[in-house]
Amino acid sequence: MNYLSILNQKRPALIASLPGNRLDLAKAAVECGADVVKVHMNVQHRASGLHFGTFEEEKETLQEILSVAKGPCGIVAGNSVQDVERDYRKAFELGFSFVSLYSTAMPLSVLATPGLIKMVALSCDYTLEDVRCLPDIGADVLEASIMRPETYGQRLTAAELLQYNAICKESKLPVVIPSQRKIQPVEVGQLAACGVAGIMIGAVVTGTEEKEFRRSMSAFRNEIDKI
Repeated sequence: MNYLSILNQKRPALIASLPGNRLDLAKAAVECGADVVKVHMNVQHRASGLHFGTFEEEKETLQEILSVAKGPCGIVAGNSVQDVERDYRKAFELGFSFVSLYSTAMPLSVLATPGLIKMVALSCDYTLEDVRCLPDIGADVLEASIMRPETYGQRLTAAELLQYNAICKESKLPVVIPSQRKIQPVEVGQLAACGVAGIMIGAVVTGTEEKEFRRSMSAFRNEIDKI
């Protein structure tokens, strides 16, 4: 199944946002039940503090990750229009089926690329009008990266659940929730009840070490399977 098919299933998809372009983490994600794997390039990752290099710098590891993945793989292609435009097509041609980018970092050339699935991230300054209009510009998936940076790592509250619920109700696209907040496995059911199509867990929840990563992935897989 492709990425969109996975997001349109009854249960939320489990998406592993690797806290480092590492083969051991990619293998762990697959073995612990991730439906989708996402990696990065051209970014200084805010949640983990990790630096990800250019496509050429990351290419060998990216190829290795693609070789062990059993489902769709996506990539954050950068956080500047210039970096993204230089490298996104190379990643697509290598085998990454979707790109994940903040709307402010996504050049129009990405939106116009046939066959590439576009996951557009809205940030904390989003409006519900943005949510409603995303399909009109060629987006395929909405990533609700709406938490303010100073709140990263905090627990979810009813306030955030209300925001996610409103976005899911207004969106015509599948909505993916990233773990900017420290989502607990037992909270998966409440997110699913809002209509969330995918839960993307990364460094805030999983940590950066393989053992901790495996434990977290398995816990989320277990809770999703109960839905």
